[in-house]
Amino acid sequence: MEYIFENSLPAKSDIKLLVVDDRDDNLFSIETILEKDGYKIRTANSGRAALRTLLKEDDFTLILMDVQMPDLNGFETATLIYERDKLKHIPIIFITANDHGEDSVFKGYQMGGVDYIYKPINPELLRAKVAVFAELFRKNHMLLAQEQKVAAANRLLEKEIQERIQSEEKVNLLNKQLLENIIQLKATNEELERFAYVASHDLQEPLRKIILFSDQLAMKYRHILKEEGCNSVDRIMKSSERMQMLIKNILSFSRSATNSGAFEPTNLNQLLEGLISDLEVSIQQKHAVIDIDPLPVMNIMPDQFRQLFQNLIINALKFSKQSEPPHIHIYAEKVKGMQIEGVKEELYDDDFYTIYVKDNGIGFEQKYADDIFMLFKRLNSFDKYEGTGIGLSICKKIVEQHRGYISAQSTLNVGTTFTISIPVKATNVIRMPVTR
Repeated sequence: MEYIFENSLPAKSDIKLLVVDDRDDNLFSIETILEKDGYKIRTANSGRAALRTLLKEDDFTLILMDVQMPDLNGFETATLIYERDKLKHIPIIFITANDHGEDSVFKGYQMGGVDYIYKPINPELLRAKVAVFAELFRKNHMLLAQEQKVAAANRLLEKEIQERIQSEEKVNLLNKQLLENIIQLKATNEELERFAYVASHDLQEPLRKIILFSDQLAMKYRHILKEEGCNSVDRIMKSSERMQMLIKNILSFSRSATNSGAFEPTNLNQLLEGLISDLEVSIQQKHAVIDIDPLPVMNIMPDQFRQLFQNLIINALKFSKQSEPPHIHIYAEKVKGMQIEGVKEELYDDDFYTIYVKDNGIGFEQKYADDIFMLFKRLNSFDKYEGTGIGLSICKKIVEQHRGYISAQSTLNVGTTFTISIPVKATNVIRMPVTR
């Protein structure tokens, strides 16, 4: 915890003086001498007038008081002033035209006076003495303010220490709960692995038989089933195929979450060449154009990155416009962490390679940019666009396995750009290949 004390001093305009003299010309003279320094000046033409002023205002920095005054002289007035606790802190400088000797001076000091000025007044001497007390007031004011802040800081510190002491037991309890949660999480992951096994073997086998026998039923007995029966069989087969795709994607998602695979230096351009070759039929059917700029060689899990690019390219082909062939552009650049959406503040100065997968498809409203990465989240109906809503969730998992970030920028009926940012340190980028 850090405490900052501001050394703010009161301005001269905050310095307030009370000048007491029974002669108006003396009051005017003193006021004229001091007004150039910007002080606030109050005047009183008698001791009683001074007392009346002090009953209303007790925030004076200094009192300049003539000794020889009718009714109440300066010493008597000083005695009455200092009888009030609120006024005891105000220093008094006595002004006198006569030198009555050391006894008189001693009496003035006994009454509470702090200094003497003799008439005729030396203007520079008066200004200098007032300036000393003004400066002393300002420094005391700063000291009092700092003492108050230190006291407040001490109270806060004591409270924080007490809270920390009281929270030790809570921290210990939270640590215990954290350990229990880790054990539970490990058990959950094991259950997920068992589920993946069941999904890949036990569930798929009966599903394949459903598809096989439905196909045989449709082929051999179509003339008996007639149109209504054939439609029912077709629906069974389509639903079974959809379920088979769902199981396959769930298995892919569970595998992407287990952090399996070894990191190795991988040329992304070569990886994409192989992938484009495998997707050649789908690309030709859509009359798609795919432009790939030089991409970095990175230390990654190549199988996972291959699946990442495959999901994004298939996604771009699937959600293309009917009136325009798909155009997919894949390129990369090196950026600082502060340029990446959602990056942690401690990574602002780190280098990242950002890979863009840009298409000219149907796009979506930007408000759904986070939803598309959620498991089973679909923005379009299954009847119009096939899919399980898992592909982009797998992409996010793969990017997170590489300690990176993925986001999407899209405009409806214009297209979408997926942005993948991977830290250079984490992936040990080797080089940027030259253009082939």
